Amino acid sequence: MTFLKIENVQDYPRPPVLEPVHQPIRVEFGGETIVKTDNTFRVLETHHAPTYYIPKDAVDAILIQAAGRSYCEWKGVATYWDVQSGAVKATKAAWSYAAPTKGFEQIKGYIAFYAGLMDACFVGEHRVIPQRGGFYGGWITENLNGQIKGAPGTKLW
Repeated sequence: MTFLKIENVQDYPRPPVLEPVHQPIRVEFGGETIVKTDNTFRVLETHHAPTYYIPKDAVDAILIQAAGRSYCEWKGVATYWDVQSGAVKATKAAWSYAAPTKGFEQIKGYIAFYAGLMDACFVGEHRVIPQRGGFYGGWITENLNGQIKGAPGTKLW
């Protein structure tokens, strides 16, 4: 198993930063692997589990634009997506930024998934624990320490 560096979420910056991921990312949904890519970014923000952004063209599922949008003070206006794989559909299971703000331009054309609405998500060989709370989409891995926003009581190794 590939080692992930120990990180404390309280040490993540504010404002957040975008960085490339040096691990393969995999997402399973509807009994299928719908993402397998090495071309990913993550956003790191104080007290948040990292959010992983995947190129839309690496997604082997149907993405249907969902109603509603939200605004992030750091990244701009988010669009939500329903995700369908075969006969299985998850509503508002992903989001993206069509015109991300300065510093986050690299995630244009990328999408993030709510891990809790997928069958499983992986960073390298490490299975992700979904960040609690319906709004937050961070992916918790066993290398994280500290208190994650929206996740009281989540066991961090």
